[in-house]
Amino acid sequence: MDVSLIVSNILNPPVLFFFLGMTAVFVKSDLEIPPPVPKLLSLYLLLAIGFKGGVELIKSGITQEVVLTLIAAMMMACVVPVYTFFILKLKLDIYDAAAIAATYGSISAVTFITASAFLNELGITFDGYMVAALALMESPAIIVGLILVNLFSVDEKREFAWGEVLQEAFLNSSVFLLVGSLIIGFLTGERGGKTLEPFTQGIFYGVLSFFLLDMGLVAAKRIKDLQKTGVFLILFAILIPIVNAVVGLAIAKFISMPQGDSLLFAVLCASASYIAVPAAMRMTVPEANPSLYVSTALAVTFPFNIIVGIPLYLYGINLFWR
Repeated sequence: MDVSLIVSNILNPPVLFFFLGMTAVFVKSDLEIPPPVPKLLSLYLLLAIGFKGGVELIKSGITQEVVLTLIAAMMMACVVPVYTFFILKLKLDIYDAAAIAATYGSISAVTFITASAFLNELGITFDGYMVAALALMESPAIIVGLILVNLFSVDEKREFAWGEVLQEAFLNSSVFLLVGSLIIGFLTGERGGKTLEPFTQGIFYGVLSFFLLDMGLVAAKRIKDLQKTGVFLILFAILIPIVNAVVGLAIAKFISMPQGDSLLFAVLCASASYIAVPAAMRMTVPEANPSLYVSTALAVTFPFNIIVGIPLYLYGINLFWR
């Protein structure tokens, strides 16, 4: 593997701010971001990436390539929770296995945004409609995870309030804002893109850096929870993203995605949700242990992907797309 890709990624300012946040916790600095601020930064990033994606989608139009990509995205969001569930069930109970499987079947928008920044730094183009794939991949994993609990749970009296489940899956704040921004960008097109350009592009990397600084603080604090997960889950949190990325790249190659889109698709397949899915699992599967599915996704998979995974997946693309 070309080590320069990893170095280039690590020396990206937002990633360095992630390291700064982790370092602050390790050296016991009193650096702290007030709780409402990260939420605001998260909403901004979703709005900006969704809006820009909508603008790019109207430029490209709804082509066969777009449709195939979106079908592939939804397929991966449904399939990944199934095979990861059976792997996890070897060591964990039904509830923990289903919750973690749903977490890894869903996506991390921040990992996607970091990968987009990485591609921009390298001058590799990608299509805005990949944001639509991002939006479509978040919710199905929640539904599949709950179906797995229903199928394999020994508690026959267990019932789900499916109305609440579907609302949490499709109308949670991140999905709603991302899809809504995508639609607004699509409706307003290039004119709207130019109007919001100072907001959606001018300050984008500054906000991303600030958000990853906070993510570094949170991830470092979660590392102590890994003691509860054991070696099995730590290995799972590193190896399964690679497996999912390889499957994603195989699909991307099969449907002839360009290199930039292929990396983003691989990152979507390899990432794990640490916001939307945990919130849904807490409500619908209270038997599952949150420290397992949150700490593996946030303290292991997220840092692995933004530091090593993104350049590793690009290296695979450079090998097989020649």
